[in-house]
Amino acid sequence: MDLRLLPGINSPADLKALTVDQLPDLAAEIRHVICEQVSRSGGHLAPNLGVVELTIALHYVFDFGHDRLLFDVGHQCYPHKLLTGRFNLLSKLRQRDGMAGFPEPRESTFDLFSVGHAGTAISTAVGMARGDLLNGDSCTAENPNGRHVVSLIGDASIVNGVAMEGLNNAGTLDRQFLVVLNDNGMSIAKPQGAIAGYFDRLRTSGTYRAMKRAAKDVMANLPGGATLRDMSHRLGEMAKDALCEDAWFEKFGLLTIGPVDGHDLPSLVDMLNTVKDVDRPMVLHTHTIKGKGFDFSEGDATTFHSPKPFEVNGCRVELKSSGRSFTTAFADALCDVMARDEAVVACTAAMPDGTGVKKALTEYPDRTWDTGICESHAMDMMAGMAKTGLKPFFAVYSTFLQRAFDQAFQEVSLQGLPVRLCLDRAGLVGGDGAVHHGFCDVSILRVLPDAALVAAMDEPSLHAAMEFMRTYDTGLSAVRYPRDNVDDRFADQPCPAFELGRARGLRVHDAPDVAILGFGVMTLTAMDAVDRLGEEAIVNVYDARFAKPVDRELIRDLLERQIPIITIEDHGIHGGFGAAVVEAASEMKLDAGLVHRMALPDSWIYQGSRSGQLEEAGLDVDSVVEAIRAQLQAQGQAKTPLVETVASRH
Repeated sequence: MDLRLLPGINSPADLKALTVDQLPDLAAEIRHVICEQVSRSGGHLAPNLGVVELTIALHYVFDFGHDRLLFDVGHQCYPHKLLTGRFNLLSKLRQRDGMAGFPEPRESTFDLFSVGHAGTAISTAVGMARGDLLNGDSCTAENPNGRHVVSLIGDASIVNGVAMEGLNNAGTLDRQFLVVLNDNGMSIAKPQGAIAGYFDRLRTSGTYRAMKRAAKDVMANLPGGATLRDMSHRLGEMAKDALCEDAWFEKFGLLTIGPVDGHDLPSLVDMLNTVKDVDRPMVLHTHTIKGKGFDFSEGDATTFHSPKPFEVNGCRVELKSSGRSFTTAFADALCDVMARDEAVVACTAAMPDGTGVKKALTEYPDRTWDTGICESHAMDMMAGMAKTGLKPFFAVYSTFLQRAFDQAFQEVSLQGLPVRLCLDRAGLVGGDGAVHHGFCDVSILRVLPDAALVAAMDEPSLHAAMEFMRTYDTGLSAVRYPRDNVDDRFADQPCPAFELGRARGLRVHDAPDVAILGFGVMTLTAMDAVDRLGEEAIVNVYDARFAKPVDRELIRDLLERQIPIITIEDHGIHGGFGAAVVEAASEMKLDAGLVHRMALPDSWIYQGSRSGQLEEAGLDVDSVVEAIRAQLQAQGQAKTPLVETVASRH
């Protein structure tokens, strides 16, 4: 495609210089460049294709250099970024020096929050609206040049509990406040629940088919000289004819218009100009098509929600594969335990594909659920099922587990219920960056009495961990594994069963110079480092398996023999596995100074490749080699000067 308009858009001011008739051509160019780039690098495709016209219309009408735009489900931000001067960053999408895949204030003042979790935009927008009021800076009837506040929410995150709390408070505002609902009939997968059903009925009713005409009627009937308050009153009366009688949002005190066609740019611009200055909280309900503009993404929006790089060959689309993922391995492990134990049930919160639960949904539909974007509810539902004697497994990204910690504490652990957590995307996640890193699951769960926290280093150990959890009835249990492919170096060896608080020796000598206790896949990095050292040092390597309880007998044996311990984990330095080892040593009155911890630093790590992030965090093979040599040098045993190791890296 010949790009005639997009390269000239360096700011929303350039967008406003275009005529409304030129906007559909700009939309086509934006779709083209997003699809081309995601096909090369991977990223969020269908969500962004669905909001192109809506984003153009918002920037065409509002001035978000002055006004406030809050994103919900931040993976819908690519068109916004292209309209705010970041076209030059698109070619390095999700790389450190390129465009982040989520709103990122470090990147532009047009991004107000770095956000990748659902349900937050309405609440943060209410906060900014109240702050602007207190600062005398908000758009009101008395101050029409003040800041407007708009929150854009979509991908079914409106059903999230936090979004409901935000709506409940938004209805009490006495000022302009606009919630734009991007209703695409989808979440990351098919949306779930009664509210999703309500929107389905609304979209398919005669009401929706009349919305485009009704929106224009609203515009036509507003006299040009109407004051803001008179406009608000008139709009409120006319809106009653544009909605079904049980308009859901009006129960929260928000004036509601729609659903309107979210791809009809002229009508969107007209409608936004009409409602822009209404001095009361309102919802503009837009209907969009997720994946709009390309047959393959419209036809399978779930697969193309956040695809890996792909190639379009005529009518076929081929996703590039890089190996067998932990997610795929988990899908098989979950179905295996469900096949062997009819008491096992499973759920996910809007992530059946992302977590691998889709396979169980297909094979065991009566024992598997997708609850939608509501992790807190999912945790409580699993607690209720555990109370009835079932064996629930909750598959959730590590970063989203944080949203259900209160339920893990009160409804699960306090009750002594055996809910089993399967934590995908634990550790560093690559291109999704800081909003999605799973860096604190161990630290938040380790405080819970009787919790058993394990990590899988490969596929056999993941199966063994799931089997351990199936029979662990004392309390909450959790297994963590990364967004990565499984390593097969131990695939042909028997994998011993998990025993509570017991490590597995992978390379064990009677009198080692150093011992490494690896937690999860970092154990394999340690093995690579020891292989590289060769005969330079005698190093024992253990798959620690448990962060709670840690293997106290092993720790005691090593430290009583004055053998330095290196712990390594792709988890935050505070409160993680290494911290647990140090605490155990201290409790046993052993020399905790012999324990050297390698973990994620106490700082944010932004988007990039997972391997690059591990190197930045000091968790790559070279860093482990340096750590071993440093311990040898500290013990007076170094056979190779440390300075030579450092020099060799460059």
